[in-house]
Amino acid sequence: MYKIVIADDHGLYRRGLRLALTAGIEGVEIFEATCFDAVIGLLAEHECVSLAMLDLNMPGLFSQEVIGDVLAAYPNTRFAIVSGNDSRSEILTALNVGLHGYIVKSQSDEEVVLAVREILSGRIYVPALLSRHLSHEQPLDIRHGSSAGAGALEKLTSRQKDVLRLMAEGYSNKEIARDLDIAEATTKIHAAAIMRELGVRNRTEAAVLIKTWLGTV
Repeated sequence: MYKIVIADDHGLYRRGLRLALTAGIEGVEIFEATCFDAVIGLLAEHECVSLAMLDLNMPGLFSQEVIGDVLAAYPNTRFAIVSGNDSRSEILTALNVGLHGYIVKSQSDEEVVLAVREILSGRIYVPALLSRHLSHEQPLDIRHGSSAGAGALEKLTSRQKDVLRLMAEGYSNKEIARDLDIAEATTKIHAAAIMRELGVRNRTEAAVLIKTWLGTV
């Protein structure tokens, strides 16, 4: 049984999202909230909330610092943004804060259900439209010496490529270490080397880049 909080001040969207999720995911229990304070109340009242879906524009707008506090307070709950804003910068900012996914309101019911399934399974969800934005906006600087783009991948060791593949799927260092049967400290070293080689600032950018190159975002 999954417990999901839908937080949005538009009742029509909440009801539509409720219908899509109850139809697409078996054994789901939905709670609705119209403001951020109500979200906190539901998280405190109901144990083991699986996922909280938050609209950034709902009443009680919160900052990145507040989001960080909430994530720390409820480490067993996954959090995703649901927004009408599909800009690349907004999506990356949300993921960099530590949120587990970003869903755009223009996505179809099927895409939203798939996104929620991905998040509930422990993965980080990045909308497919992000790859389209990357083709129109100035790309991230991924140059290293005279190499760029996928060429940087060829410089990675086979183990680093294994780590990068799991990073792109949203796995944590601990999960990667367990999957590859290596020490977590070793995973951290590989992750740092990968980001340095690709010229990215964090794991999110590395994941977005590899998914874009593979055409899987």
